[in-house]
Amino acid sequence: MRMRSPTTLRGHLPGSDTRIGTRALVGGTALAAAGIAVGPTALRAAIPVAATVSTLVWAAATATLTLTTHRPALLGRLALPTAACAALTLLALIAAPGSWALVQALLLLPLLAAVVRWSPIRELRLVAPLTALPISVWALPLMSGTSFLERAGAAAFWLLPVLVAAAVGGQLRHAELRRLDLIAETRRVQRLHIARDLHDFVAHDVSGIVVQAQAARFVAATDPGQAVLALERIEKAGLSALAAMDRTVQALHGPDAASSTDPLPGPDQLPALIETFTSAGTTEAHLTLPPEAAQALSLPLSREAGATAYRIVVEALTNVRRHAPSATRVDVTFRRSRTGVELRVTNDRPQDDRHAPAPRPSRRGTRGGLGLPGLTERVQALDGTLSAGPHNGGWQLRATLPVQEPK
Repeated sequence: MRMRSPTTLRGHLPGSDTRIGTRALVGGTALAAAGIAVGPTALRAAIPVAATVSTLVWAAATATLTLTTHRPALLGRLALPTAACAALTLLALIAAPGSWALVQALLLLPLLAAVVRWSPIRELRLVAPLTALPISVWALPLMSGTSFLERAGAAAFWLLPVLVAAAVGGQLRHAELRRLDLIAETRRVQRLHIARDLHDFVAHDVSGIVVQAQAARFVAATDPGQAVLALERIEKAGLSALAAMDRTVQALHGPDAASSTDPLPGPDQLPALIETFTSAGTTEAHLTLPPEAAQALSLPLSREAGATAYRIVVEALTNVRRHAPSATRVDVTFRRSRTGVELRVTNDRPQDDRHAPAPRPSRRGTRGGLGLPGLTERVQALDGTLSAGPHNGGWQLRATLPVQEPK
């Protein structure tokens, strides 16, 4: 197998176009400076040719880099060689003005657009005016004998393509920034969605496991049968938590993987949720779900509202288990309203708080984590409302969810 030498490989590197353009600029600039210093007419006549060739080579290298590489760090180095091209063009205008300057001006326009698109702002503030200058004044040496207003009009006219090139590069730059912002926002929303899923479902199951483990520890010596039942409930809650985590992990693999998982639970699973909550502790939960409310939340156009209602009940029951473990009763009530469904989750005053003053509104707000704020955002996104606060010595969470009837 034939091995390529380092010299041969160098031409295939992504930065080779940059080196070629830079060498051309260096050679052209040296030739132009020598022409001005020496002064012969033949050498001065060669300066525009060198300037044009150098600018053409760098324009071709810039186009190749823009089309073939996706490395912003490399594309951000276009400013200095472009500034050298502009300076070389000005040098040629001073040494030997002529109609060839139009060719250089046209070559500088795409270079200006590329610099505006890719270069850092710090370099852009210097290079953009320097590049615009030879484009706007290239015709002035050819307008000898004309008035100042005519010269100013010509310079203003040639500023128009400069503005167009800058606008094209700026639009591409703005579109890229918007794309990056959209990606960052999408990732943030996905992280929040995953955090809420873990909080809404996994935290509920884990808190049930803790309650069951505590109960099994107390009755293990006196009533082994109850301890066995508690262990069975722990196993069931653990499997439910694993299923929720699997659903979250599947969602991280993309929409195709996420579509293969089970749909999020809705109102039809509320009876099982209430039964599991009651069997896991000493607090009895009661569900009032009229058929008309259950049907409204199960409509195809309102499935998101149904899933949100389930999340609200899960969060409310989890908060009762965390913050009011000695409460004796929790009522989960749905009521069909004119525009949607009203949901209330109310727990009575805990046994150890029977003689204590009513809880303050900040009692759960300081320990609620992502639960209530996240649910509030979700409900408001559905044009609903959610509130929570003290109620008859206990606590009540109230939500209104709009539903859409099929037309």
